[in-house]
Amino acid sequence: MESGNTLNRRHFLKHMAGFSLMALPGMQFLQTLRAAAPVLKKNGKSIIIMWMGGGPPTIDIWDLKPGAPTGGEFRPMKTSAPGVEISEHMPTVARQMKHLSIVRSLVTNEGDHMRGHILMHTAYSPNPSVQYPALGAVASHQIPKDISLPTYISVGGTADGPGFLGMNYAPFAVQNPGAPPANIRPPNELGGGDIEKMERIQRRRRLFHALEDSFIIGRTPHMTLAQRKKYSDPAKAHSAIYRKGFNLVASKERDVFNLKTEKASLITEYGGEQSGFGKSCLLARKLVESGVTAVEVNLGGWDLHANVFNTLKNQRLPVLDKAMGTLVKDLVQRGLWKNTVLVWMGEFGRTPRINQNTGRDHWARCWSVVVGGGAIQGGRVHGATDKDGTSVARDQCGVGDVFATLYKGLGIDPATQIRDPNGRPTGISGENGKPLKDLF
Repeated sequence: MESGNTLNRRHFLKHMAGFSLMALPGMQFLQTLRAAAPVLKKNGKSIIIMWMGGGPPTIDIWDLKPGAPTGGEFRPMKTSAPGVEISEHMPTVARQMKHLSIVRSLVTNEGDHMRGHILMHTAYSPNPSVQYPALGAVASHQIPKDISLPTYISVGGTADGPGFLGMNYAPFAVQNPGAPPANIRPPNELGGGDIEKMERIQRRRRLFHALEDSFIIGRTPHMTLAQRKKYSDPAKAHSAIYRKGFNLVASKERDVFNLKTEKASLITEYGGEQSGFGKSCLLARKLVESGVTAVEVNLGGWDLHANVFNTLKNQRLPVLDKAMGTLVKDLVQRGLWKNTVLVWMGEFGRTPRINQNTGRDHWARCWSVVVGGGAIQGGRVHGATDKDGTSVARDQCGVGDVFATLYKGLGIDPATQIRDPNGRPTGISGENGKPLKDLF
């Protein structure tokens, strides 16, 4: 029998209902802190995934074929990397190509949007019996960080999930870059001004921690402190989720989502106030600077079955060029590039053949992705397609090889295996992915 003056655990959690709007989203990004290799812990590696939803025509951006019937309207432009040319409509990126490398011989053979999307996020084709974790989730799992912020964040879209790694490694979604997410603000139910709200949150956090610790000790009285730290059950998971939520709301790190602290001139370089993708990329820089492990930024609109050249020239490429080029420059100037890996990719490329609607259709037989940062060398090109872009001419590679390259760039062993809930080992680099040696 409980006395009427006793604050028991059930009553306290019920009392916390007003706070749950903030705390429950913590379930999406809670990570169990694991022992990290000293090098990874010291260097604080991060990855930025630039996702081009719809399947970008890489033949018109990174692997032009001037003079060929498949070449289209655009001409190649020289870049800061000797011998490397890209589209004339990418001048900002061209100035940063000494820091980036192009993989021009990728073969994936998944020409369906959904299947290509899953493949390019996980290194595995869809399998109804296994939910594979996305690249960002694996990076977050392999590079744990003790920060208040989520370690895997999606900006301006919906990133792929954690698969069998569980909700501890799910992405935290920021739909409107530049505006703080609503679920990290103190609940209005707390009343008072901002200072008073934060004082109340701090009091609730202390009380919550004391109550949760007492509850877990009561469940495991036979364990030592060291044993209890390794103990795992729903009660401990519940406690960790709420701790993470409290820490984020009560910390100053939540201010990272505010872009108003950035210079107006820099925002203009990224594409200006009207460029959602530009602001997404600027936020990505701020997030990795604050210690976030994985950030995915999204730019859609690439499913160009018609009017491909006008759409690229007047819409997609100007937005991409300013944001991507400025992001690379910004990371380099701030000394973040050596610890930040970047990958630009979509679910597939588009046909060398130009269709009757002046568009390009789905094409996974040979296409390009762009990588850079971390241990990956810039200013290089891996592989090549033939003169009209219809097949690989040399150094063919698969998505597993791209993933292995990214992981090596991050300092993660590409041969690492993680286990699904049934204990089956799964390679993080696909079936047999190997790093592309000429990029290191």
